[in-house]
Amino acid sequence: MTPEEKHLWYDFLKKLPITVNRQKNIGAFIVDFFIASKRIVIELDGIQHTMPENKLNDANRDDELMRLGISVLRYSNFDINKNFNSVCNDILNHLGLGWEELKQKI
Repeated sequence: MTPEEKHLWYDFLKKLPITVNRQKNIGAFIVDFFIASKRIVIELDGIQHTMPENKLNDANRDDELMRLGISVLRYSNFDINKNFNSVCNDILNHLGLGWEELKQKI
């Protein structure tokens, strides 16, 4: 795992009251994190994902996952490093959880 993936995993995702899988195989893809109960993939993108050919690959990958009924949440490494609480809030919103609910479960 990258440093940003470790940060998100150990400091947030691992503490969620639902199962989160790391480096999960889904079809032909390996996703960073998968929450099967919510059909949500979380991907963290480094600078290489800003290159046009990688943006196209990511879009195609996201389309294929969406065809499987899976939503994809993408966050940049910059956001993990500089806006961590905002990323966590966004994930909680997509999961239908709140900070208060999370605090009660950990």
